[in-house]
Amino acid sequence: MSEHKGRSPWVPGIVGGVLGSVLTAGLLVVAAPQWLGPRLVREALVEQPDILVQASDALRDRQYEPVLTAYRQPLETAFASSWKGSAKPDVTLVEFFDYACTYCKASNPDIERLIAEDKGLRVVYREFPILGQASLDAAKVSLAASRAGRFAQFHDALYAAGRPGPETIALAARAAGIPDAAAADPAAEAELKRNYQMAQQLGANATPLFIIGNKVLNGAVGYDALKEAIAAARRTKQ
Repeated sequence: MSEHKGRSPWVPGIVGGVLGSVLTAGLLVVAAPQWLGPRLVREALVEQPDILVQASDALRDRQYEPVLTAYRQPLETAFASSWKGSAKPDVTLVEFFDYACTYCKASNPDIERLIAEDKGLRVVYREFPILGQASLDAAKVSLAASRAGRFAQFHDALYAAGRPGPETIALAARAAGIPDAAAADPAAEAELKRNYQMAQQLGANATPLFIIGNKVLNGAVGYDALKEAIAAARRTKQ
């Protein structure tokens, strides 16, 4: 009898089901070769490669859980008017962004779509200017717009105008009805400092960075991933 005929056909299914949990996934990768044999483990991972991705995501979520618990309130509390969506949300999506980041701009339509579809969602925008002086200048004017209750107008106008620079920032400021240069503002400086500190605790070294419930998502992950994370955050509250 051949090797393939001798193996019970339901073994890979059992292995796949067991690997659904993070703990067991880790055990299979590290210890299971001693119990089940390296070939069986290898075949299970080949047949279901998402196992390792899921395990990695779950372990990352577990790693950030203490940080999210400690920072939940400051993370989800918007600076002035730096938010969109529901005034009484049941889920809050936090985005650390940089106006000069092309991936942030690419993610913006996904965010707008989610806000339009989900009446229980609030998006809190946290300025995280890391791409140079133009980013910092844009962030400061954006925070000034936020203090004036005009964040959404400036945010949308600057994305429409293009990459931040003196001309596009001035154009967006005029569209929002605010000065095109931010005056010194201790509250805005404190906000930027706080955002840098929180982003550092969450391991951010690029933008965008999304926090939804207990999930930390790095990069332009797309509409489906954000929607799934929102649904997961709702399930944990039920």
